Amino acid sequence: MLTMSDFLADAWPRLAQQLPKIGLADLPTPVESMPVRLGNDTFQVAIKRDDLTGRLYGGNKVRKLEYLLHRARKRGAERVATFGTVGSNHALATALYARELGYECTCFLSHQATTPTIARTLRLHLANGTEIIRYGGNRASRVATLRKHLRRRRAFLIPPGGSNWLGAVGFVAAGLELAAQIDAGDIGMPERLYVANGTMATAAGLALGLALAGLATEVQAVQVTEDFMSSPLAMRRLLEKTAGVLNRLDNTIPQDLADRANYVFREGYLGDGYAKSNEKTDAAVELAKQQLGLQLESTYTGKAFAALLDELAAAGGKVMFWNTYNSRALPDPGTDVDLARLPEAFQRYLD
Repeated sequence: MLTMSDFLADAWPRLAQQLPKIGLADLPTPVESMPVRLGNDTFQVAIKRDDLTGRLYGGNKVRKLEYLLHRARKRGAERVATFGTVGSNHALATALYARELGYECTCFLSHQATTPTIARTLRLHLANGTEIIRYGGNRASRVATLRKHLRRRRAFLIPPGGSNWLGAVGFVAAGLELAAQIDAGDIGMPERLYVANGTMATAAGLALGLALAGLATEVQAVQVTEDFMSSPLAMRRLLEKTAGVLNRLDNTIPQDLADRANYVFREGYLGDGYAKSNEKTDAAVELAKQQLGLQLESTYTGKAFAALLDELAAAGGKVMFWNTYNSRALPDPGTDVDLARLPEAFQRYLD
């Protein structure tokens, strides 16, 4: 079994020198092969346990934040700001790690469909000292909100989901990490890898990292956000942007890396919209809990796992599920948090 390592530095040391990071994650995350029963048949499914990336908060956001928060430090930021919905895992992860590193944090949040975890997430923000700002309206309104709350505050702005080329680098490294685990014999090479595709940097980075390692595994990027947030065209642009920057930083990175990326943008599992569950998603979440002991959710990972289950028999196994949902125990926010700091528009989520 592989031990702690910087897999990008091991494989591409010249590139890694150009892309420093803050060590937040415990890597490599484990890989497991577990049986899944469908009717009378049993299949082995490989699981990449990215729910265990960090001790403070797990999930896929930590790999991105290692690079993004280092950039904030390099630029002398005193505050980190980001975006999400009221239940955003990314916004919460950013706020928790920002506080641990000594930054103030502002989260610009918007409404979403109600889910069971939103109230706890908002209470954790309040206990953490996160500045929560209602974000929405037309473009002029949004720009005015950003100016009002970020002007003269030495803030470093992280995009939704931590998804830009730099955030994607965290998952280029993750693809190299998986390749090293396969090479070490920790897990067999999957023909297909299923991952939730929200703001796209996770899936795009993985596809590039696997291509860089020379693996033929096909990334099934299962769409879980609306088209304005994720689309085939936007994902292609992110792939090309990330690959182009990597090549500029280290010209030994193949110029055609984006063309080598083996992925499929999977539609058909979003259902009625972001954070809205359906029968198929709920069934996938329940199966993961009962058979694998994994706690998934209906916004991201349940939909990606549903896609895997639909195709498991036809694939004859040889598939991997990349678990992006935090499974670390979160602190108790307590009952004495100052609810008055929550924008009035969000109070209804606490009922």
